Amino acid sequence: MSMVSISLTLAIRVVLVFLFLPFSALDKVLDFRTSAAPRGQLPYIVDDGETIGDSDTIIAHVIAKNRLKIDAALTAGQRDMSLLITRMLDDLYWVMSYSRWKDERFWPAFRDALLREHPSLTEAGLRKAQEFNFQRYHFQGIGRYAPDAAYARGLADLKVLADIIPANGYVHGETPTSIDAGIYGFIANIFFYDIDTPLKQFVVSAGNMVRHCRVIHDVVMARSRST
Repeated sequence: MSMVSISLTLAIRVVLVFLFLPFSALDKVLDFRTSAAPRGQLPYIVDDGETIGDSDTIIAHVIAKNRLKIDAALTAGQRDMSLLITRMLDDLYWVMSYSRWKDERFWPAFRDALLREHPSLTEAGLRKAQEFNFQRYHFQGIGRYAPDAAYARGLADLKVLADIIPANGYVHGETPTSIDAGIYGFIANIFFYDIDTPLKQFVVSAGNMVRHCRVIHDVVMARSRST
Protein backbone atom coordinates (compact mmCIF):
# COMPACT_ATOMS: atom_id res chain seq x y z
CA MET A 1 0.00 0.00 0.00
CA SER A 2 1.41 3.41 -0.90
CA MET A 3 1.87 6.25 1.54
CA VAL A 4 -0.84 8.33 -0.11
CA SER A 5 -3.26 5.39 0.12
CA ILE A 6 -2.56 5.16 3.85
CA SER A 7 -3.11 8.90 4.32
CA LEU A 8 -6.36 8.95 2.39
CA THR A 9 -7.64 5.73 3.94
CA LEU A 10 -7.08 7.33 7.33
CA ALA A 11 -9.09 10.33 6.18
CA ILE A 12 -11.99 8.20 4.96
CA ARG A 13 -11.89 6.13 8.16
CA VAL A 14 -12.07 9.29 10.28
CA VAL A 15 -15.16 10.42 8.38
CA LEU A 16 -16.79 7.10 9.32
CA VAL A 17 -15.77 7.53 12.96
CA PHE A 18 -17.10 11.08 13.14
CA LEU A 19 -20.38 9.89 11.66
CA PHE A 20 -20.66 6.76 13.83
CA LEU A 21 -20.70 4.49 10.80
CA PRO A 22 -19.24 0.98 11.20
CA PHE A 23 -15.75 0.42 9.85
CA SER A 24 -17.27 -2.32 7.69
CA ALA A 25 -18.75 0.48 5.60
CA LEU A 26 -15.18 1.23 4.60
CA ASP A 27 -13.42 -2.10 4.83
CA LYS A 28 -15.76 -3.96 2.50
CA VAL A 29 -15.26 -1.54 -0.37
CA LEU A 30 -11.68 -0.30 -0.26
CA ASP A 31 -9.45 -1.89 -2.87
CA PHE A 32 -5.70 -1.43 -3.37
CA ARG A 33 -5.14 -3.17 -6.71
CA THR A 34 -3.94 -0.45 -9.04
CA SER A 35 -4.74 -2.51 -12.13
CA ALA A 36 -8.46 -1.95 -11.57
CA ALA A 37 -8.20 1.58 -10.17
CA PRO A 38 -9.57 4.54 -12.13
CA ARG A 39 -6.62 6.20 -13.91
CA GLY A 40 -4.42 3.54 -12.24
CA GLN A 41 -4.35 5.56 -9.01
CA LEU A 42 -5.09 4.69 -5.40
CA PRO A 43 -7.21 4.76 -3.39
CA TYR A 44 -10.53 3.76 -4.90
CA ILE A 45 -13.65 1.92 -3.81
CA VAL A 46 -16.06 -0.49 -5.41
CA ASP A 47 -19.43 0.12 -3.81
CA ASP A 48 -22.46 -1.84 -5.04
CA GLY A 49 -20.72 -2.38 -8.35
CA GLU A 50 -19.78 1.27 -8.83
CA THR A 51 -16.05 2.06 -9.02
CA ILE A 52 -15.13 5.41 -7.53
CA GLY A 53 -11.65 6.91 -7.51
CA ASP A 54 -10.04 10.02 -6.01
CA SER A 55 -10.20 10.74 -2.29
CA ASP A 56 -12.44 13.81 -2.64
CA THR A 57 -14.95 11.84 -4.70
CA ILE A 58 -14.85 8.86 -2.33
CA ILE A 59 -15.58 11.00 0.72
CA ALA A 60 -18.32 12.89 -1.14
CA HIS A 61 -19.82 9.53 -2.18
CA VAL A 62 -19.81 8.18 1.39
CA ILE A 63 -21.43 11.39 2.64
CA ALA A 64 -24.07 11.53 -0.11
CA LYS A 65 -24.95 7.83 -0.10
CA ASN A 66 -25.51 7.76 3.66
CA ARG A 67 -27.12 11.23 3.72
CA LEU A 68 -24.56 12.36 6.25
CA LYS A 69 -24.56 15.81 7.83
CA ILE A 70 -20.85 16.20 8.62
CA ASP A 71 -20.48 19.20 6.27
CA ALA A 72 -24.10 20.32 6.16
CA ALA A 73 -23.60 23.42 8.32
CA LEU A 74 -20.65 24.80 6.35
CA THR A 75 -21.02 28.14 4.64
CA ALA A 76 -20.07 28.66 1.00
CA GLY A 77 -16.86 30.32 2.15
CA GLN A 78 -15.98 27.41 4.41
CA ARG A 79 -16.58 24.94 1.59
CA ASP A 80 -14.27 26.97 -0.63
CA MET A 81 -11.62 26.96 2.11
CA SER A 82 -11.94 23.20 2.49
CA LEU A 83 -11.42 22.72 -1.24
CA LEU A 84 -8.32 24.92 -1.21
CA ILE A 85 -6.90 22.97 1.74
CA THR A 86 -7.58 19.69 -0.07
CA ARG A 87 -5.68 20.91 -3.13
CA MET A 88 -2.79 21.97 -0.91
CA LEU A 89 -2.71 18.52 0.71
CA ASP A 90 -2.31 17.10 -2.78
CA ASP A 91 0.83 19.22 -3.13
CA LEU A 92 2.08 18.20 0.31
CA TYR A 93 1.74 14.53 -0.63
CA TRP A 94 4.47 14.81 -3.26
CA VAL A 95 6.94 16.26 -0.77
CA MET A 96 6.05 13.61 1.82
CA SER A 97 6.62 10.88 -0.75
CA TYR A 98 9.84 12.50 -2.00
CA SER A 99 11.19 12.62 1.55
CA ARG A 100 10.89 8.86 1.95
CA TRP A 101 11.58 7.41 -1.47
CA LYS A 102 14.05 9.86 -3.00
CA ASP A 103 15.97 11.59 -0.20
CA GLU A 104 18.86 9.22 0.55
CA ARG A 105 19.07 10.55 4.09
CA PHE A 106 15.69 9.02 4.93
CA TRP A 107 15.23 6.28 2.36
CA PRO A 108 17.12 3.60 4.36
CA ALA A 109 14.92 4.11 7.42
CA PHE A 110 11.77 4.10 5.29
CA ARG A 111 12.89 0.99 3.39
CA ASP A 112 13.72 -0.85 6.61
CA ALA A 113 10.36 0.11 8.12
CA LEU A 114 8.50 -1.23 5.09
CA LEU A 115 10.43 -4.50 5.19
CA ARG A 116 9.79 -4.84 8.91
CA GLU A 117 6.06 -4.04 8.71
CA HIS A 118 5.38 -5.97 5.49
CA PRO A 119 7.36 -9.25 5.48
CA SER A 120 6.18 -10.14 1.97
CA LEU A 121 8.15 -7.21 0.53
CA THR A 122 11.72 -7.63 -0.72
CA GLU A 123 14.56 -5.19 -1.17
CA ALA A 124 14.55 -5.88 -4.90
CA GLY A 125 10.86 -5.15 -5.11
CA LEU A 126 11.23 -1.94 -3.16
CA ARG A 127 14.07 -0.84 -5.40
CA LYS A 128 11.79 -1.27 -8.42
CA ALA A 129 9.09 0.71 -6.63
CA GLN A 130 11.65 3.40 -5.84
CA GLU A 131 12.70 3.64 -9.48
CA PHE A 132 9.04 3.87 -10.52
CA ASN A 133 8.52 6.69 -8.03
CA PHE A 134 11.58 8.51 -9.36
CA GLN A 135 9.87 8.59 -12.75
CA ARG A 136 6.65 9.88 -11.22
CA TYR A 137 8.52 12.62 -9.38
CA HIS A 138 10.31 13.69 -12.55
CA PHE A 139 7.12 13.99 -14.59
CA GLN A 140 5.21 15.65 -11.73
CA GLY A 141 8.08 18.10 -11.22
CA ILE A 142 9.12 17.56 -7.61
CA GLY A 143 11.85 15.16 -8.73
CA ARG A 144 13.64 18.02 -10.49
CA TYR A 145 14.03 19.93 -7.24
CA ALA A 146 17.08 19.85 -4.99
CA PRO A 147 16.10 18.46 -1.56
CA ASP A 148 16.09 21.85 0.18
CA ALA A 149 13.86 23.33 -2.52
CA ALA A 150 11.50 20.35 -2.37
CA TYR A 151 11.17 20.64 1.38
CA ALA A 152 10.56 24.37 1.09
CA ARG A 153 7.36 23.56 -0.81
CA GLY A 154 6.15 21.12 1.83
CA LEU A 155 7.11 23.38 4.70
CA ALA A 156 5.20 26.24 3.09
CA ASP A 157 2.13 23.99 2.92
CA LEU A 158 2.54 23.00 6.56
CA LYS A 159 2.96 26.64 7.57
CA VAL A 160 -0.41 27.45 6.01
CA LEU A 161 -2.01 24.52 7.83
CA ALA A 162 -0.45 25.66 11.10
CA ASP A 163 -1.97 29.11 10.53
CA ILE A 164 -5.40 27.61 9.77
CA ILE A 165 -5.71 24.98 12.50
CA PRO A 166 -6.96 26.68 15.69
CA ALA A 167 -5.53 26.28 19.17
CA ASN A 168 -8.79 24.58 20.17
CA GLY A 169 -11.58 22.89 18.27
CA TYR A 170 -11.46 22.16 14.58
CA VAL A 171 -10.87 24.03 11.35
CA HIS A 172 -14.42 25.32 10.97
CA GLY A 173 -15.41 25.51 14.63
CA GLU A 174 -16.17 23.25 17.55
CA THR A 175 -17.46 20.39 15.39
CA PRO A 176 -15.20 18.35 13.10
CA THR A 177 -15.89 18.26 9.38
CA SER A 178 -14.48 16.22 6.52
CA ILE A 179 -11.54 18.61 6.03
CA ASP A 180 -10.36 17.79 9.57
CA ALA A 181 -10.34 14.14 8.52
CA GLY A 182 -8.33 15.00 5.42
CA ILE A 183 -5.77 16.99 7.38
CA TYR A 184 -5.44 14.23 9.96
CA GLY A 185 -4.77 11.65 7.25
CA PHE A 186 -1.64 13.53 6.21
CA ILE A 187 -0.41 14.96 9.50
CA ALA A 188 -0.76 11.63 11.32
CA ASN A 189 1.26 10.01 8.54
CA ILE A 190 4.05 12.48 9.30
CA PHE A 191 3.74 12.77 13.09
CA PHE A 192 3.42 9.09 13.98
CA TYR A 193 6.00 7.87 11.48
CA ASP A 194 9.43 7.45 13.07
CA ILE A 195 11.44 9.26 10.38
CA ASP A 196 12.80 12.66 11.38
CA THR A 197 12.32 14.54 8.11
CA PRO A 198 12.11 18.36 7.98
CA LEU A 199 8.35 17.90 7.60
CA LYS A 200 8.13 15.98 10.88
CA GLN A 201 10.35 18.50 12.62
CA PHE A 202 7.91 21.24 11.64
CA VAL A 203 4.83 19.29 12.72
CA VAL A 204 6.34 18.39 16.09
CA SER A 205 7.12 22.07 16.71
CA ALA A 206 3.56 23.20 15.93
CA GLY A 207 1.55 22.64 19.09
CA ASN A 208 -1.83 23.30 17.50
CA MET A 209 -1.17 20.76 14.74
CA VAL A 210 -0.08 18.12 17.24
CA ARG A 211 -3.17 18.80 19.39
CA HIS A 212 -5.50 18.54 16.39
CA CYS A 213 -3.84 15.32 15.26
CA ARG A 214 -3.88 13.71 18.70
CA VAL A 215 -7.50 14.63 19.42
CA ILE A 216 -8.69 12.96 16.24
CA HIS A 217 -6.28 10.06 16.69
CA ASP A 218 -7.64 9.37 20.18
CA VAL A 219 -11.20 9.27 18.82
CA VAL A 220 -10.20 6.87 16.07
CA MET A 221 -8.29 4.59 18.45
CA ALA A 222 -11.12 4.55 20.98
CA ARG A 223 -13.59 3.64 18.24
CA SER A 224 -11.24 0.93 16.92
CA ARG A 225 -11.03 -0.66 20.36
CA SER A 226 -14.80 -0.65 20.77
CA THR A 227 -15.55 -2.45 17.50
